Amino acid sequence: MSHMTLEYSDNLRSEGRFGGLCRKLAQFMSALHVDGAAVFPPGGVRVRAIACEEYCIADGTAADAGFVHAILKIGAGRSDAAKQATCNGLFDIMKSHFSEAFSKHGLALSLELNEFSEAGTLKHNNLHARFKKP
Repeated sequence: MSHMTLEYSDNLRSEGRFGGLCRKLAQFMSALHVDGAAVFPPGGVRVRAIACEEYCIADGTAADAGFVHAILKIGAGRSDAAKQATCNGLFDIMKSHFSEAFSKHGLALSLELNEFSEAGTLKHNNLHARFKKP
């Protein structure tokens, strides 16, 4: 399982091209291999973007300042190398995607990884079978 949520300040909605960013991030996770093994099965990858309409950045005086905070939740058991490759690759995509906006106005990009135990999670998913390559 790899579910990523992008929370972003609503003032980035028009320039953020979040649909395209979600696709790039999902494609990266679906294709990522470390030590010859896939890190995430494609059927478990989800990326969503949620605009925050109510927010305050710093002291609230910078009207053009924005943020994108990525939260990646993954099931336990991946190696440190896989987690590092995941975070580095995703954050590089985010930085590249927002490079123009970063050069024009205040922008805070961040990413956090949350690893959880499979105990206590419930799933009903037919996507793994649909995306399994023959």
